[in-house]
Amino acid sequence: MEFDVIVVGAGAIGGSIAYELSSRGLNVCRVGETDRSNAASKAAGAMNGCFGEVTSGLLASEHGRLKLNMDRQAQDLWPEWAERLADASGITTPLFTASGTHVLLNSAGMDEVDTVNYEAIEHTLQAYGEPYETIDPRTMEWLAPDHLVRPLRGLFIPNEHSVNAHLLLEKLDAALLANNGTLINENARRVLAEGDVATGVELLNGEVLWGKKIVVAAGVQSLDLLSEFDTVVKKIPPLFSGYGVSILVKLPDGMALPESVIRTPNRAFACGLHCVPRGDGVLYLGATNILSERPKRHALISDVQFLLDCAVDQLNLDLHSAEVISIQVGNRPIPADGFPLIGECGIQGLWLTTGTYRDGLHQSPLLATYVADCLTNVKNTGLDLSTFHPVRAPLTGLARELTVGETVKQMFATGYEYRWDVKPYWLPILDKGLSSNYQQLIDDLHPSFTPPPELVAFSYLYESMRVKLTQYYKEWS
Repeated sequence: MEFDVIVVGAGAIGGSIAYELSSRGLNVCRVGETDRSNAASKAAGAMNGCFGEVTSGLLASEHGRLKLNMDRQAQDLWPEWAERLADASGITTPLFTASGTHVLLNSAGMDEVDTVNYEAIEHTLQAYGEPYETIDPRTMEWLAPDHLVRPLRGLFIPNEHSVNAHLLLEKLDAALLANNGTLINENARRVLAEGDVATGVELLNGEVLWGKKIVVAAGVQSLDLLSEFDTVVKKIPPLFSGYGVSILVKLPDGMALPESVIRTPNRAFACGLHCVPRGDGVLYLGATNILSERPKRHALISDVQFLLDCAVDQLNLDLHSAEVISIQVGNRPIPADGFPLIGECGIQGLWLTTGTYRDGLHQSPLLATYVADCLTNVKNTGLDLSTFHPVRAPLTGLARELTVGETVKQMFATGYEYRWDVKPYWLPILDKGLSSNYQQLIDDLHPSFTPPPELVAFSYLYESMRVKLTQYYKEWS
């Protein structure tokens, strides 16, 4: 059988694109194991976060501001998207699990990072005219943190909610099938082509599916499926895994769930501590973000311990009596320049939609509409994502001269959240040592191309990351 479109990927983006295309009458096949082990979507807190995700680094470039505009447009789509999925899937269980988002600035961090990003959130809310209110964290009944890391300031954003990620994926599966789409519960091995035209997908079991157009939305593993197109792939920013751990807990008897999302500002090496109510006494706790050489399937004890310690200390001391239901692992797709890979990628009929880092689930309705419009020749005047064309030279985020200093600050902020006890006379020594090492790394990689702070820090640790960056930079030198 030949399909109009084969979508490779079982996460929120792949599922949304497949459903949207099928709702337009196309014969669509979606490929990917539906247990979605170690996928970013399954482990996500699924916050409808737009302004709560803002950082000073995001606002530092036009490309970052485009990502923010994408988040803002996606935010408006979710109410109608939830209704469509309920109608199409026949699953009427409400998708939303929280009402609004509280953003807290606490003392578990560093002024130059946490306060700066908190104020960036507030300034961006004002610039967009988005409703919010300043709150006194002491008035939040659910909070009961350790006094050493108590919240100092707070914001409430009423239009930023959360969805149940597991339920979202279930509804996407059911909605696709209800629209006569096909689900293949098997992962892909590679995309096939004849000449410069994509023709199909080979599965791990050896079966071949034929399609007129192929959309690869397989997260961090997307480029691995393009092994037949080495000359093209070398010019696409390589993808790295942002390994994250989240935990579902059952609250002790007598302890109510918070009604809103509660979170701290993002950092380069973390996603901001956050808790998200899931209903029936279940609370989601997240999340870590550690770049790894390859996607991880299981959580490290150190990361589980860190997350639980942060949640108990910074949110509510009574969480020490909660029961752990499950430990989830996800791998976020992080491109070499930090920006998404969206568009036809050098092979006719072959599309990439990945590299969304923290924003994929939130942006999934927007990206589904965008890709479906492009594939069906519908003119979309409200969104131009040509900047994020996959075959590209590295995009510039943070200015090169600021990258080393920002990387060092982010490393220090992580240390303070770990409650390190560093004597004052050691701080300038550590600063100088890290700065020197990171500057040498940047200079050795390329005279002008510069990776974002996350990749600077972890490329210093892993040679394989440096090799990938060097090879990619060489293609555009």
